[in-house]
Amino acid sequence: MSDLETAIQQICDEKNIPIEAVLETIETALAAAYRKDFGQKNQNIKVKFDIVTQNMEVYDVKTVVEDMDLEELEKQREELEAKKLAGEEIDESQLKRFNPKTEIMLTEAKELDPKAEIDQEIKTKLEVPTEFGRMAAQTAKQVIIQKLREAERDIIYSEFKEKEGQLVNAVVQRREGRIVYLDIGHTLAILPYEEQATNEKYVSGQRLKIIIVSVNLTPKGPEIIVSRARSALLEELFKAEVPEINSGIVEIKTIAREAGLRSKIAVLSHQESIDPIGSCVGQRGTRVQTIINELGGEKIDIVEWSEDPEKFIINALSPAKVTSLKLNDENNSVLVKVAEDQLSLAIGKSGQNVRLAAKLTNRKIDIEGVEKVKQETETEAEKSKEEEKDSKDVTKNQDTPRIDSKENKENKS
Repeated sequence: MSDLETAIQQICDEKNIPIEAVLETIETALAAAYRKDFGQKNQNIKVKFDIVTQNMEVYDVKTVVEDMDLEELEKQREELEAKKLAGEEIDESQLKRFNPKTEIMLTEAKELDPKAEIDQEIKTKLEVPTEFGRMAAQTAKQVIIQKLREAERDIIYSEFKEKEGQLVNAVVQRREGRIVYLDIGHTLAILPYEEQATNEKYVSGQRLKIIIVSVNLTPKGPEIIVSRARSALLEELFKAEVPEINSGIVEIKTIAREAGLRSKIAVLSHQESIDPIGSCVGQRGTRVQTIINELGGEKIDIVEWSEDPEKFIINALSPAKVTSLKLNDENNSVLVKVAEDQLSLAIGKSGQNVRLAAKLTNRKIDIEGVEKVKQETETEAEKSKEEEKDSKDVTKNQDTPRIDSKENKENKS
């Protein structure tokens, strides 16, 4: 194997690029170099390069088209332009065009090949110079570098575009301001602030799972946006951890998530013998605990989905026990009653439980007695503030040094 073959193979292995793409890049670079030093204006230069022998052949490649009257074509073009300036609607597709760089008329083509036909490709072999000039070699080098970068970007874009919505392993590389950059193999992904979980601090070298949100081509290359906050991440984690979900026996119907804090997930079994909640929880809670650990301790409530809206709302508000409820389909709301000792549980910390249940069921949920709990919470908070203030005032008075006036000193004496 020659040095050139070895170098090309090394590039292919490092950049994960097919050898055909590198060969095409070299041929494009050599064509650009030839065109710069030896080519003519109307030549369509194509190069055929043999990696093994390192020999090349140069051709002027043109497509055969029907004979045209160039003067008549120019006249038609001028007439159309005049109509266009006059405000008339024109159909430019009816105007025939002839590109002397890439096309050759049939009569002229038959002089080169008597068997020439319309749409046939005519290759005219050109003389290959003994050696390219210094500028040509530099041009070839620049084109090769540029084309290799483009090929690498295209491969990365194609690879990860197909993975949109999928779960991918990542390693935290660095943090710049509020943005975190992750190594996902061959390239970096961007984890924006709004796609980060509230309870997570990302440290260089940390391994985690992410969901690919979008892959877009930019002037700087593929931009891969990923997320740790979306419900899709939770869904993919359950698919990866629970075989019944991956096979379709158990279906995730809907998810309500406050990333990093708490989530509710509604599941349904398509086989009576399979318990959907038990499948997701796993033996001794091993399956769901693995997911909780991956999400940094985020709490996960798994409830059974039901076609009966009343039953589903009751399930969604768990672990609180509902005594009764009244549906209002006109404004898509429901009034729920729970025992007094269940009020705090139904509402949840900062209203989290009822808020997630509302998202899960896609209904506005009003809990009877919630105002009383809210007032008691506010009263308790105000009382705590006053006690804290009084405590600070006492501490301040104790720390203030006592200064006796001159009159008090005389009285004491």
